[in-house]
Amino acid sequence: MAALTAAMTEHLVCYPIELLGHEKQQLSVTDKDLCLAAAYRRTGLRPLWVTPKGPGPDASVILSFLVQAETEGLDPGNYEIDQISSLFAERDPRRLARLDTLLTFNLIKYIHDVSWGRIKSLDAGILPNSGSCDGDIETATKMEQILSVPDLGAYLAALPPSHRYYRQLKTALKTYRALEAAGGWPAIPPGPTIRPGDHDDRMPDIFRRLSVTGDLDTGFQPTMYYEPALKSAILRFQRRHGLTPDGVIGKNTFAALNISVSDAVKQIIINMTRWRWQAHTLGEKYVLVNIANFDLTAVDDGVEVLSFPVIVGKFQHQTPIFSDRIRYVDINPYWNVPPSIAKNEELPKLRRDPNHLKKQHIRLFSGWSAEAHEIDSRTVDWRNMSPQRMAGFRLRQDPGPWNALGRIKFVFPNPYDVYLHDTPTQNLFTRTQRDFSHGCIRVSDPMGLAAFLLTSETSVLTREAVRRIVEKRKRTVIRLPEPVPVHITYQTSWVDKNGIIYFNKDIYGRDDKLRRAMFAE
Repeated sequence: MAALTAAMTEHLVCYPIELLGHEKQQLSVTDKDLCLAAAYRRTGLRPLWVTPKGPGPDASVILSFLVQAETEGLDPGNYEIDQISSLFAERDPRRLARLDTLLTFNLIKYIHDVSWGRIKSLDAGILPNSGSCDGDIETATKMEQILSVPDLGAYLAALPPSHRYYRQLKTALKTYRALEAAGGWPAIPPGPTIRPGDHDDRMPDIFRRLSVTGDLDTGFQPTMYYEPALKSAILRFQRRHGLTPDGVIGKNTFAALNISVSDAVKQIIINMTRWRWQAHTLGEKYVLVNIANFDLTAVDDGVEVLSFPVIVGKFQHQTPIFSDRIRYVDINPYWNVPPSIAKNEELPKLRRDPNHLKKQHIRLFSGWSAEAHEIDSRTVDWRNMSPQRMAGFRLRQDPGPWNALGRIKFVFPNPYDVYLHDTPTQNLFTRTQRDFSHGCIRVSDPMGLAAFLLTSETSVLTREAVRRIVEKRKRTVIRLPEPVPVHITYQTSWVDKNGIIYFNKDIYGRDDKLRRAMFAE
């Protein structure tokens, strides 16, 4: 042991573990850069994972997790497994010391990567308290935690997100890697649009492409004819890729058909990475909004109680990603027009029509303080009003069917001033791509969501009861019996409750940034 302890000093150098800027997108750590002195602070120079007789049981546990890192969407090559494996049979003190420090270094790297990702968040709006960690690992503290756990394997297995959305992507990753290993699917040559009933030389390739991913029963025999039975497979494929399900094989459908299997694998890994940035445990009862799929799901005890379309922020007003808790429901709410909307949108309309605010049931106040007095908007010289001065007024829209927030607002106070709310423009929910808001999330079933949130083990508020309160047209604020977690996500790839994987459009262009960062593209 004395010889092994002496050999350890050659491998204990101290530099901080840190993440470089996103322009390089890699960890600035090698086996000599890790703060190993801090890692071994509590043990002196004694090894952590080996003895003079060789690697201990936990050494094998560490190697096993490093070798299987690809199951979590990580690259085992980042963890020096070849060097570690080659040293397992060694008994020379110097080589055992090298093995011990390699295991420590790569264990801490793996813990960082599987918990929070190899790079810092590139998505907009993730809050520090949402379960994400953009900070660096404090090595000594982390090692104390590692060395205190009774079962290292169980500890490491519990590090990734525990919810089903992450686990299902993990399963999908395995499936698509198997498809990749088998050769993937054929590319479809470019050409004109194909409609049901058409004959086209590309149809056999389309048959095979849909068969590989399970959109079409493999029992179908390829023909040159777009037969009616194929339409249901095309509709399924279009729905899985966020396309308008019309059964027509046009430009967008061809583009989705020709996404390579390797790109699909990368998209799955990107979305697994996103889940690491958010809360790893979602709660027993929660609301989940997927910006990229324009939908909301309400879950209670693992059961999807509600699922319906939503409208999210435009590209220039992107809905942020974060987790919080819904605390109260505001029925028949007022809408306080944000200053940015007041000066950029309402002022031009008032310059054209001084009666605009009256027509929209919006009242004008001299300022935002409680002492501000109401002003008749028709008496103001809007043509000479500056945007800066306009932003100082308070514009408040009265409750009613005209209100921009609709009939119900769901509030979870946050730095972004984002919330869920009803909307009078229900017709927009029929669109496939629904990015029309200034950042808040418009819901298509406010009555159902209110009933879900306001029902607990001790009290029940039905959809009809909510409707009766709404019909009184009087502002009513109801606090939830228990705040309910809400998770606003951006998942361009996910698996539904039936085990079907979806790949959606990257409406904010965030996948491209992550792809370049993670895969050096």
